[in-house]
Amino acid sequence: MNIADLFEETYSAIAINKARSSLTVLGVVIGIASVIAMIAIGQGAQKSVENNIQSIGSNLLLIMPGAQRGIGAQVNTGRGGAQTLKLADADAIQQSIAGIQAVAPEVSRRYQITAKGKNTNTQVVGTVPAYPTVRNVTIASGSYITDAHIRSASKVAVLGPTTRDDLFGEGVDPIGQSIKINKVEFKIVGVTEAKGGSGFSNPDDVIYVPLTTAQRFLSGDTFVTTISVQAQDQGFMARIQEETTALLLQRHGLSDPQLADFSVLNQSDIVAAAASVTGIFTLLLSSIAGISLLVGGIGIMNMMLTTVTERTREIGLRKAIGGTSSDISNQFLAESVMLTFMGGVFGIILGWLVSLAVRYFANIPTSVSLQSVGLAFGVSAGIGIIFGYYPARRAAKLHPIEALRYE
Repeated sequence: MNIADLFEETYSAIAINKARSSLTVLGVVIGIASVIAMIAIGQGAQKSVENNIQSIGSNLLLIMPGAQRGIGAQVNTGRGGAQTLKLADADAIQQSIAGIQAVAPEVSRRYQITAKGKNTNTQVVGTVPAYPTVRNVTIASGSYITDAHIRSASKVAVLGPTTRDDLFGEGVDPIGQSIKINKVEFKIVGVTEAKGGSGFSNPDDVIYVPLTTAQRFLSGDTFVTTISVQAQDQGFMARIQEETTALLLQRHGLSDPQLADFSVLNQSDIVAAAASVTGIFTLLLSSIAGISLLVGGIGIMNMMLTTVTERTREIGLRKAIGGTSSDISNQFLAESVMLTFMGGVFGIILGWLVSLAVRYFANIPTSVSLQSVGLAFGVSAGIGIIFGYYPARRAAKLHPIEALRYE
């Protein structure tokens, strides 16, 4: 039997019972679509997390106050809120360690903001002129905080676009107008470019003020909540992290690194950890969706076994006129593979449409990759071969005389 005859026989056999064939294919379609959609959601989430981390800056080290814990241990509840870092620590890091591009200490806290009868609760970041360079902040209009503002503890503020929209309306130019932060009046001198984001940690829902102003009029102390250190090159980060840790231990009078009252977080490590977590999340989702593929494969085997039983006399007749066991086996295996191939094609289309719907209606990032599409084709072909092999072999082993006698 040549390939053309095999294809024609396979198509005819599947088309005879369209309803049963369609229901069998549907099981594979749902399985493939589920896997495609789950992988797309997982990969989209991974890219989103990585982009959010990268958007805070490049070649970045974050130094945060609070007791340091071992890898995998629960984060100390005091981290970020403890008072162990000062502006002098940031100055010492910049002056003592080579390979640093810029250092930006900050004091950050949420406050109630009012302006012209409107109010909002948002993050206020007291920082220095180097902050935009270190944390990838771009000015859309006006100017940023200057050294003169730092020296004089000026009451000036730079708004994020979301905060501007909340207080003054979308697209309004607020430069020169005033707002009150914790009942202290500040004059607006600039607005930043939108980074994009939402939720409690929206990078566009923020107000920047001079560090000295925030310490004097808002926090009322001399401590900082984070020190951001930007390396000149990715290759310097490991060395700078080690030297920064050693320097701060010395300045804080500590000899045992396990007792450090601060944490030095490497941006690359944060990205790797986030990728690992989202990777496990994607694998879990895909594994759950893969169960439906197994069910679809069992459905194909069930249909093919039923078909073999129904066509027993046909098999006997084919063998009686010269058909070989190989011809019979190939025919039933081809039917199984064609069913799963059709399910794979429609499953990929449905999975792609589902991922688009999730992105559009649920506002969840998704990413359909060529790898996931290739995996779907491979899995669908594998299911056809694996679950079609036993029915095909069973058909091939039928004795022609017994098959012809079958009623």
